[in-house]
Formats: sequence, C-alpha cells, structure tokens
Amino acid sequence: MEILKVPELPEVETVKIGIKKLCGSTINNVIIRNDSLRYKIIANLGQILHNKQLKEITRRAKYLILHLNSGYLIIHLGMTGSISLIDLNTVAAKISYTKHDHLDIIFNSHILRYNDPRRFGCIIYTDDYMTHPLIKNLGVEPLDKIFNPEYLFKRLRKSAIKPLIMNNHIVVGVGNIYASEALFKAKISPLRQSNTLSLAECQSLVKCIKEILIQAIKLGGSTLRDYKQTDGSLGYFQNSHKVYNKADKPCEVCNSIILEKRLGQRNSFYCPNCQK
Repeated sequence: MEILKVPELPEVETVKIGIKKLCGSTINNVIIRNDSLRYKIIANLGQILHNKQLKEITRRAKYLILHLNSGYLIIHLGMTGSISLIDLNTVAAKISYTKHDHLDIIFNSHILRYNDPRRFGCIIYTDDYMTHPLIKNLGVEPLDKIFNPEYLFKRLRKSAIKPLIMNNHIVVGVGNIYASEALFKAKISPLRQSNTLSLAECQSLVKCIKEILIQAIKLGGSTLRDYKQTDGSLGYFQNSHKVYNKADKPCEVCNSIILEKRLGQRNSFYCPNCQK
C-alpha cells in the first residue's frame, strides 16, 4: 500500500489562504515543544521572531513563505503536517496542546499552531528565501503563464510523462494525486514516454494540470489522511477523483477497470482504455 504523500500544492495554497488574516499582526511569542522535525528548529527562533511583523504570506512549490518586516520563515508541511489558526479569544485557545503540536507562533489575536505526527516537515528562518537551498533550484509554478505548452514540449525526454511532470526542477507542486488526475483528464497514459507527446498533447496536458489544480484549490484540497484546513475542516477534492486510489474500480467514463502500477517510486492510477 502506498504512503499517501499529502499535502500537495492545492492543500498548501489552501493553508496560505486560511492564514492570510494574520498579515499585519505582530509575533508576541514562540513556543517550541519539539524541535526535531526534518531539520532541527533553531533554539533561538523565539528571540529572532519576537516583535516581528508579518507583512505577507506567499507559496513557492509546497513551501509557505512568511514575509516578515525583516527576514522570512519557510514552512513545509511534509507528509502529515497541518497548521491550525486559533483565535485567542475562544475556548480553543485555552485547551491544552496535543502530542504532535510541536510549535506555536503567538500573534496579537491568533495562535498559529504547527502539528506534524511524522515530523517530516520543517520550519526555517532565513534572511533571503530566494537563495535558500530548499528554494533556489525549484522549477516554474504550474499556475504561472511561463508554464505553457512550449515550455513543457522543450523539456520532454526519454522518460515516462508522469515522473516528468512531478519533477520539481521542471515544474513544482504537481504531486501524485494531481498528476494522476490531470493525465486522466488529458487522456494521456502515465506510462507514455514523454518524448512521444506532440505539442498539441502538451497543450492539453498543461491545460488539464492548471484546471485540476484550480479546481482542487476551490474545493479546499484533498483530505486523504491527516490534512485539514486551518479551521479544522476537511478538503473535498477527493470526492472528485477519477482515478487516484481507485485501482480495480470501473472507470467513470468507459467502465474499464482502473489499473495501478508502480512508476518512479510512486503508485500510478490510470484507465488503460481512456489514456493512451
């Protein structure tokens, strides 16, 4: 059975939208309960962040970037991370933390709480996020204009198309769920050698990737295991999945049985009849 690697880009974008209300707020305190994430949280993070103002929140690939009045905080949710936003004036703010609530950033009116059962995420302070090793070599954003049919066509090579569109050096954030769904919508097999795609097929695939991601963001992402929105509610895009995690079930379009194949160390789901 595959380990479900979420959150992906739509989930992170949903979190970004959910915590936008913090912009303009000042950080009063930081509580570190467990510093052992993918990268150890620096011990003096609270001192560094104290009295800093949050100016803007952006996303780069699956990283949240908190722009402070000086410096940046990079947050990655890993496989099982989530962020909760707790109003300091509610009862929830007085409820004790749970086992996996590793860090609280306390603002004027809210607590930003980071929870991560498997601790594969990270929270990193940096003076310049654009040159940080985690960020500087990332590919283009899939929802930007630069990700177009010509861009993809020039980067096709002798490898299966699904791992190629999941390659973060080419295009970021097209994770396993959304790659599977976009390929189904574009009627392209995930096993297809990418260098056999025509420019017209690239046009269809790019269009479908954008449409699937936009739809997923509107529906709050996919809740498959641990992911929740910042208010604790679930995402709903999993109800729209056509092939992902549907092996041995009939295709909604042609009634053929959905197949599953290990590809690039990830489980791939596809319809052998609809996707060529």
